[in-house]
Amino acid sequence: MKVKFCGAARQVTGSSHLVTLDNGYKILLDCGLYQGNDKDMDDFNSEWAFNPKDIDCLILSHAHIDHTGRAPKLVKDGFQGEILCTHATRSLCSIMLLDSAKIQERDAEYYNKKNPKKKKRKPLYDTNDVRRTLALMTGLSYERAHRVCDGAKLLFRDAGHLLGSASVTLVVDEPDKPTVRLGFTGDIGRPFRPILRDPRTMPEVDYLICESTYGNRDHKAAPDELEEFLGVIQEVCVENRGKLLIPAFSVGRTQEIVYMLDRLENAERLPKLPIYIDSPLAINATLVYGSHPECFDKDIHEYMLIDDNPFGFSELKYIRDRGLSKRLNDTKEPCIVISASGMMNAGRIKHHLFNSMENPNNGLLMVGYCAPYTPGGKIRKGAKELYLFGQKRKLNMKVHEMYSFSAHADRSEMYDFVKHQKSLKKLFLVHGEYDTQKKFKKYLEEKGIKGIEIPDLKDEFELT
Repeated sequence: MKVKFCGAARQVTGSSHLVTLDNGYKILLDCGLYQGNDKDMDDFNSEWAFNPKDIDCLILSHAHIDHTGRAPKLVKDGFQGEILCTHATRSLCSIMLLDSAKIQERDAEYYNKKNPKKKKRKPLYDTNDVRRTLALMTGLSYERAHRVCDGAKLLFRDAGHLLGSASVTLVVDEPDKPTVRLGFTGDIGRPFRPILRDPRTMPEVDYLICESTYGNRDHKAAPDELEEFLGVIQEVCVENRGKLLIPAFSVGRTQEIVYMLDRLENAERLPKLPIYIDSPLAINATLVYGSHPECFDKDIHEYMLIDDNPFGFSELKYIRDRGLSKRLNDTKEPCIVISASGMMNAGRIKHHLFNSMENPNNGLLMVGYCAPYTPGGKIRKGAKELYLFGQKRKLNMKVHEMYSFSAHADRSEMYDFVKHQKSLKKLFLVHGEYDTQKKFKKYLEEKGIKGIEIPDLKDEFELT
């Protein structure tokens, strides 16, 4: 059998890896959208490193768009096979892929209106393509072996990264061939994070495709995450009487932050100020979270005995209406605005940043990974001004960072996740920036792990 790396190769987004069995059966692991502004990747989302009609089965590790966001285009371009994922991933995809399609449709409409003489721009896919995609999805439980085809079985195991996230283990036992065990970590979560269960290590495999997002660092350990979070709120909203912007991914990160705010409110420690969740997708995702308590850890189950709604309290306001969102740009009252996208390259948070960044009383709290070419990535690199909506704006607001919010394991946690693998013939590093991957490779080799490859886009390897 062979594996071909068709996305997230020396990049952090666009996850996609093609497995071809010796009998010709083709399995695609993830089908993610590239999210970023790297000019070398301009054509990635519209082109394929394979023929979509040839793919027999798509397996999704979790619902984040950089792992699922091209699945509707795969269907649009001829894929007719089965899409396998966990139950919660299917639930999240039903809202996230529709949101992705609507954003593309609006963007294309806006571009065509502003550029009537240029070639018409079309979305990668539309809402009808999403509905056809959802019809192909089958939800599976964790820890239950599932037959993919003759000679190949699949096992999902909780990866602790996002509601429904899973590592993927494929056991391939073809006639007259030695058994091959292939693993794909998906995105590895972190232990001791709120809401979700801790990641579970995978069964032993012969070949492992492993993420490497934070392979060059250990996350800064916050002595008390709640205290640090409360300190930022106190400084920006109480002392400076400013607005605190929190760019957060609508799915996962927003629910985590809301849960922390809920705990502070129940402890009567949260200052009395309005808090806005300004993201329709986040609102829908929170409803999905509430319908999948089987993914929750013991702590939140115990918390729900005293508070049956860990994602809501009196000062918290969920905003769907675009007009209400625009009014937040003009408000002078101290408040917290949590909005998407987490990288600030799109969505309502980009407008909030544009309208708030020059006021030194305001604050920005960074709580997640940002690709280098996005506004969030530039801010993390120390940018003092940004070019947004055709204008340059100075960044006068104070930037706070809390790495402990990350849903991605750091290098020590990733090593803990893979160190029990004693039969590895090769370990492939994906989903990471190339410089980070080279450092992670050296780190793992010093720990005794050998046979590490850093595949480039479209590289192919024989697995025997």
